[in-house]
Amino acid sequence: MAFDVASVKQTTTAPTSFNFPLGPGDVYLANGGLLKATNLPLSAYIMFAYKITNNQEQPFLFQLPKWVSTAHYDIDARKEGNPTKDQMRLMMQSLLADHFRLVVHYETRQVAVFALVMAKPGALGPLLQKHADDAPCPKVSLVPSPAPTNQPQPEFVDRRFPVPCDGILGMPPSTRGRVRSGARNVSMQLIASSLTGQLTGVDRPVVDRTGLTGTFDFAIEFTPQVPPFAKFELDPSGPTFVQALDEQLGLRLEPQMGPLDLPVVDYIEPPVAN
Repeated sequence: MAFDVASVKQTTTAPTSFNFPLGPGDVYLANGGLLKATNLPLSAYIMFAYKITNNQEQPFLFQLPKWVSTAHYDIDARKEGNPTKDQMRLMMQSLLADHFRLVVHYETRQVAVFALVMAKPGALGPLLQKHADDAPCPKVSLVPSPAPTNQPQPEFVDRRFPVPCDGILGMPPSTRGRVRSGARNVSMQLIASSLTGQLTGVDRPVVDRTGLTGTFDFAIEFTPQVPPFAKFELDPSGPTFVQALDEQLGLRLEPQMGPLDLPVVDYIEPPVAN
């Protein structure tokens, strides 16, 4: 698949923006086949195109030339009709191959991982629940999030979790100095793969070993390992990520060795002209 028309321009001044979330989740509202993003590093477009998770991000970025993460681009592309988000990913792969000669293949490697398991067999935490089949999944903006200990409000959506379904989203925390994120209608595999990163302090890929099937709603709030930005003051009274994982989700991490599918870049070069 390929876009009908596409423009790729290097930029240094435009504000960063994108018309739908580019992460590995499926949050997406059909928009007439338009992908419009400004001032994003090329690495962000590649991670969108290949649906790269937190588990894969660090080894993937490590192999790329430095300019791929420092050079920023505007991309304006359109496909007639209403393609799905995964179809938009495939069209972005074609665009990257055309403009940057990008070639990628996958390899499965045995690496050190953390297994995500139940802290107590059969017992979900207060902020992890099965997604109800009849629960509405609107495609609307986020609403303020109450504290993790609050009971569900009598509304059409449980406000402890994000309003949109299908992807992990940042949420306002209950207290300054903490971070909060959550999702509705996502698999345990996606939850597990989102846990690696600087904020959580988890330095290995995380793989799902809970045995839980179906889709779930969840939210987690904790004091991050490192501040997400310069003026962020950490809340010393907040739970650590490990504590929040146990107390809020009823989960824990176990070190193991396991297989991981990793994207490998065979070739990439600076862009050719539009």
